[in-house]
Amino acid sequence: MGIDLPLIWFLIIGFGVMMYVIMDGFDLGVGILFPFVPDREHRDTMVNTVAPVWDGNETWLVLGGAGLMAAFPKVYAILLSALYIPVLCLLAGLIWRGASFEFRFKADEAHKPFWDKAFMVGSYMAAFFQGVILGAFIDGHHVVDGVATEGIMGWLTPFSAFTGVGVVIAYALLGATWLILKTEGDLQHRIKQATRPIMFATLAAIAIVSVWTPLTHPAIAARWFDMPTFWFVTPVPILVLVSAYAILRSLHGSPNAGPFVWSLVLIFLGYSGLVISIWPNILPPDMSIWDAAAPPQSLGFALVGALLIIPIILVYTAWSYYVFRGKVKAGEGYH
Repeated sequence: MGIDLPLIWFLIIGFGVMMYVIMDGFDLGVGILFPFVPDREHRDTMVNTVAPVWDGNETWLVLGGAGLMAAFPKVYAILLSALYIPVLCLLAGLIWRGASFEFRFKADEAHKPFWDKAFMVGSYMAAFFQGVILGAFIDGHHVVDGVATEGIMGWLTPFSAFTGVGVVIAYALLGATWLILKTEGDLQHRIKQATRPIMFATLAAIAIVSVWTPLTHPAIAARWFDMPTFWFVTPVPILVLVSAYAILRSLHGSPNAGPFVWSLVLIFLGYSGLVISIWPNILPPDMSIWDAAAPPQSLGFALVGALLIIPIILVYTAWSYYVFRGKVKAGEGYH
């Protein structure tokens, strides 16, 4: 039996996207929480918690996109043409937010509020349009002669708009639990109080998507509810409830890493639910990873580079988080 290169690349791209969602999710979440923390010193502390790592987190987005282009060029071409507008809006949000990182600390007092708003707007844009892209991806694309037939605005549906809102809420949860881990005193207390309603909102969003998706996509309903598959996937929603309960429990007393770790588990379970829903398709409703894969020679050549670069990314990412570990105190940052 030969090596299943399309499956390996599916796992690599899935890993890259998952790492991006987890790692860039919490620093987008910090910007999403900005409107609810008006104090400037608190806002500076919030930004300082992600300032050393935010740009490295986006490495995983590049890896996922480049991997998709190399391993599944047909899917890359179809998705980018069908999702041109939300992808541009996503990139605009990331660029706007990145610029605000650099300018908000250097701006004079008259212009600091502008860059605070830029940081918020960029964070909301990036998170919302990631969710819209996710919703449009789940809805699927009908392809004729290598082109999606939905049209330039086919990505905009009630479902994709709701998944956009859902991703904003989920990232707010990641951001809030990250700030519980990295801050102390009054700011940590304020964020801890806000985490409970954000947790319930996240759970509600997960529940709505979990009901909406199978009701509108019979193939996904069959995947989750047909026997005997049902018994294998049942642990996922149960573990979601367990994780949500663990987050709420870990907020008692003087929490640190607990809420963030359980939030990562919750997001990972949501991500695993997506994989279960679409497998083995890489482009719903019916384009499998084997149908869309590049030639074996291309997959093998690109795999050599991926297996070299991924460990390097993991090492420097782990090192950066180790170097900048610990609490960020008000009025101080990393130097």
